[in-house]
Amino acid sequence: MNRKRLLIVEDEKDMMEMLTFRLEAAGFEVIQAYDGREGLDKAYSQNPDLILLDLMLPGVDGYKVCRELKSDVKYKRIPIAILTARATEKEKRLGLECGAEAYITKPFDPEALMNKIKEMLKEQNLN
Repeated sequence: MNRKRLLIVEDEKDMMEMLTFRLEAAGFEVIQAYDGREGLDKAYSQNPDLILLDLMLPGVDGYKVCRELKSDVKYKRIPIAILTARATEKEKRLGLECGAEAYITKPFDPEALMNKIKEMLKEQNLN
């Protein structure tokens, strides 16, 4: 079975390292991007199986990254989980309206995040 490739778009170094460590330990291949433009470039060049996307990013914010990918027929099938400190209902609604399949607020339970990732990848395989 091929390892699933996950793109993390996160500008906080500590969060990136923690996510990368956990995901690689779970058997995923991890691609890292530290801002929105780099995230888009890597999504287009690496075609990940799933994207973990922060909203508050330098340059292009997470909402724009999500909208751009979901409006492109070639990339709209990639599930996106927004992973952010923004926790208001309005922000959550905006995140889901731009096309994200999940909206997870920081701080989060690492085990719950892993379960959500596996669930999203399973759903992707069914479609």
